[in-house]
Amino acid sequence: MPFSLKDLGLVDTISVSTGNNYIMALDSGTTSVRAVIVDEYGCIVAQASKPLKTICPHPGWVEQDPMEILASQIAVMMEVQFKSGIHSDSIAAIGISNQRETTVVWDRDSGQPIYNAIVWQCRRTAPLAEQLIVDGYEEEIRAKTGLTPDPYFAGTKIRWILDNVSGAHEAAEAGELMFGTIDTWLIYNLTGGVTYATDYTNASRTMLFNINTLEWDEDLLGHLDIPRSMMPEVRWSSGDFGRVSSEIMTHMPPIMGVAGDQQASLFGHGCFEPGAAKNTYGTGCFMLMNTGETIVESAHGLVSTIGIAEGGKISYALEGSIFHAGSTIQWLRDKMGIIASAGETAAICRSVEGNSGCYFVPAFSGLGAPWWDPNARAMICGLTTASDRATIVRAACESMAYQSYDVLRSMEADSGIKLPSLCVDGGASRNEFIMQFQADLLGIPIVQAESLETTALGAAYLAGLAVGYWEDHEDLLQNVGEAKTFAPAGDTAQVNFNLAGWHDAVARARTTQ
Repeated sequence: MPFSLKDLGLVDTISVSTGNNYIMALDSGTTSVRAVIVDEYGCIVAQASKPLKTICPHPGWVEQDPMEILASQIAVMMEVQFKSGIHSDSIAAIGISNQRETTVVWDRDSGQPIYNAIVWQCRRTAPLAEQLIVDGYEEEIRAKTGLTPDPYFAGTKIRWILDNVSGAHEAAEAGELMFGTIDTWLIYNLTGGVTYATDYTNASRTMLFNINTLEWDEDLLGHLDIPRSMMPEVRWSSGDFGRVSSEIMTHMPPIMGVAGDQQASLFGHGCFEPGAAKNTYGTGCFMLMNTGETIVESAHGLVSTIGIAEGGKISYALEGSIFHAGSTIQWLRDKMGIIASAGETAAICRSVEGNSGCYFVPAFSGLGAPWWDPNARAMICGLTTASDRATIVRAACESMAYQSYDVLRSMEADSGIKLPSLCVDGGASRNEFIMQFQADLLGIPIVQAESLETTALGAAYLAGLAVGYWEDHEDLLQNVGEAKTFAPAGDTAQVNFNLAGWHDAVARARTTQ
């Protein structure tokens, strides 16, 4: 059974006021959770956030406490109402976006997680993914799911928990365990156990869901020995996921929108048509291109996935996932003490002329697209006695743009589409040094979203469409704005020289093991 507010150390004292309807969006990310309230113009009128702790018990292992995620998410739902004076009687619907692939397994009767959530960044299941390839399942997995066997995805995480938690395998076979990505974990608890479901976008990130038939695949479940009884119902991203328990929100607004964070961002940018693309510079970087009704099979290290599942229609997407972007800057701040805050990095980068041949490959937990190398390790190369703090900070910031360059060029090669521009969002998209450097590398304009909370807006839009708060895509596009466009101004010879140095550094990081 799900947990009550008393179990979580929270008390429901939300009062009721009247007013116009709004949409609430819950953005359950990797480093923080937030709740935002959105008006009909797509403006965020209030928000509250709370950081999350990350647990790293071994090198390459990344975990979080599911109970902390749940308690923190409910806490910010309550806080944003208190701060704004907009309470549950004024919330027309709720949308949820979530960190994808992060895996929770809990007991069906008690509702208690049997292990910490294994986070998408975690690389502990690399041997399981490699065994799938050895066993000859790689092509089947790619054909059915659009994904490549990798510890990034949820399937091997489930198998690891069943193998390593005492009694878990037997409990799973007896139908006593439930699996969910973070959206499912939240929905189940927010609705008081009424709804056990996920949406098509999150299901497509498990390596267990057939994106052609839109069903959990019995063969793939069998390859990892995962009982079908563990899997949630799969629903459209814009639709009914049940009502929030009255214990949490007095007037029980309905949850009407759910999408993985990167798909929510795609929707929030208004990338509704084939060929539209966005890049999110968050904990990692995630680039998605809408490919419409066509599943584009990548020959350049990308994956195919469900991009939008709304209005009874599936739009597929090509995706390139970069594991470390903003987390690299956090590492400089929290582990190395090189910077005091992310906000100072742009000025530090501009304080030096060029990168001085220094490159930072942030393969802290391997490399994602387009390399898919779980054994690569982080490396700073090209240091000399003249190198200083600014040299390293600049190399770290440039690494986001270099990694994104590799993904975008792969995306263009796979799709046959030359992108005229790239929409961007996420915290590092406000770093003007990185955005200008990105424009110079790619040779196309970089269009900065007006709001940093594009992911939350996408979840809000999905929920609002389902209840008629907004009428259609054209209505939503009226809300999409841009803050600034960065035009390319780089010297071609210098860009090519820098790229050659970057690719040499990547090759070195991949041969360190």
